[in-house]
Amino acid sequence: MTISTLSVIGLGYIGLPTAAVFASRKIKVIGVDVNQKAVDTINRGEIHIVEPDLDIVVRSVVSDGYLKATLIPEPADAFIVAVPTPFKDDHAADLRYIEAACKAIAPVLAKGNLVILESTSPVGATEQMAQWLADARPDLSFPQSEGEASDIRVAHCPERVLPGHVLRELVQNDRVIGGMTAACSAAAVALYKVFVKGECVITNARTAEMAKLTENSFRDVNIAFANELSMICDKLDINVWELIALANRHPRVNILQPGAGVGGHCIAVDPWFIVDSCPDYARIIRMAREVNDSKPDWVLDKVKQQLDAWHKANPDAGRKQAKVAVLGLAFKPDIDDLRESPALDIAIALAELGCQLLVAEPNIDTLPAALSQPDVALTDVRSVLDADIICVLVRHSAFTAITAELASHSAVVDAVGLLR
Repeated sequence: MTISTLSVIGLGYIGLPTAAVFASRKIKVIGVDVNQKAVDTINRGEIHIVEPDLDIVVRSVVSDGYLKATLIPEPADAFIVAVPTPFKDDHAADLRYIEAACKAIAPVLAKGNLVILESTSPVGATEQMAQWLADARPDLSFPQSEGEASDIRVAHCPERVLPGHVLRELVQNDRVIGGMTAACSAAAVALYKVFVKGECVITNARTAEMAKLTENSFRDVNIAFANELSMICDKLDINVWELIALANRHPRVNILQPGAGVGGHCIAVDPWFIVDSCPDYARIIRMAREVNDSKPDWVLDKVKQQLDAWHKANPDAGRKQAKVAVLGLAFKPDIDDLRESPALDIAIALAELGCQLLVAEPNIDTLPAALSQPDVALTDVRSVLDADIICVLVRHSAFTAITAELASHSAVVDAVGLLR
């Protein structure tokens, strides 16, 4: 099939770079988002997220007329759905954003269109998306009923890029293409080969969905091992960073680095989709999630211990006189993404302790609503050195400039090994 116009639904951390890369290949791209501010920003040739070099690409493709953003979907040859898939309080997947995307694009679907779900999803979500579309457009046929002869092609192609390297990895990484039929897979491969230099590996939709969940669960389990080691080593008075470096000298050992927890919309969320689908069998995956979810509480306890020590050294001082600083709010280094961030959760908990809180997060301009309090201030990196207690939560490259001062500070909780 020939794709001259593509619609990308959701212009966030994945949707916008994807739209920009397609547009840079002279494909007309219509980006759709519910956020008016994001739409206006993009149409000015600017970006509303932090991703290296993305601003240059967006400025170019908007100026050349290959990318525009809108609130309302328009007709296109293909649609990529890249919307959030959070979980509910019981850790079951919440597919309401996918359902909303289906309702939005259904009126403009036409025979011969291709619809791809890129959102990381539980097994069966692509089939559910196809059914929602079919319910909205009974005049069109879909793969679940007509197979290869369907009017609309449907596939799942999970994103698998690293924030901070998205533009490069979109092009170079292999892609898993899971069509609901062989014809669906072929159509999706033809679309992605517009820019993908990696291999497009074909499977079915369910396996493609599970592949992404498996990749992130593998990472989560291995991070949980490192986080558990860090807590054990603290109890046994062992430097965990030295221990891991020594263990990794074994030719078949590669232990990851511990941190303040695990965040982001992928690794902190996706394993629960597997647990929810097979709770009796996903025992290691569940336990890894529980270990990583517990790490922020462990870090918080370490800060509380430092606060107790400060009060003993300053018996006449009240809690409001204690000044605590946190380095980092994002879920990983050198990005602005706060989704599911353990650092943010720790900062919020510290703010509730009644002390003064200094926040150094060089990738944001304003504090999130949960930290918009009188005793909480967003500050520059060096200002945190005046705090009584400093908690390093993210290894942003900007923080390396003060490692010498941090090393000589009397009360530092280093959750990420910045001073190792």
